[in-house]
Amino acid sequence: MLVVIDMQGRLLAHLDGGERLADRVGTLLRAASLLDVPVVVTEQNPDGLGGTADGLAAHARSARTIQKHTFDATLEPTFVEALPPAPATLWVAGAEAHVCVLLTVLGLLRLGYRVEWVADAVASRRAADRDVALERARQDGAKLTTVETAIFGWLGSYRHPRFREALALVK
Repeated sequence: MLVVIDMQGRLLAHLDGGERLADRVGTLLRAASLLDVPVVVTEQNPDGLGGTADGLAAHARSARTIQKHTFDATLEPTFVEALPPAPATLWVAGAEAHVCVLLTVLGLLRLGYRVEWVADAVASRRAADRDVALERARQDGAKLTTVETAIFGWLGSYRHPRFREALALVK
């Protein structure tokens, strides 16, 4: 399952590398749709920050969207109910790396999930905050990965019937 944290337009504009983040998360969402990987999207305080950015929302149509008011999404019962049973592997991306993404990753690890943190698909307002969050998550047991590694992992083989379509997403 792909977990996309708080990719809201009002937030993205303030992030270091927000445009690139939207591009990388968009690629993950397109690949997840293509390869039938289930997706959960969170929105932090949507009344204040708005919904998922328009360009991303189009790729997340089949995703389950969870509105949250906690920084750690695992404190929202509807979020936990949307997840497969632990110890499933969850790929996590989104914003902000050092707040909602990190706290959710730590919560997922506490619940027994295997977490693949998609390192090139997270951002914070300051690059240093992102870097510290990635290191903290790694120290606590999350595995760091990239968008391309996640997609090729979902494919499993070049013999996958959708290989060429997925390859086109990363070229």
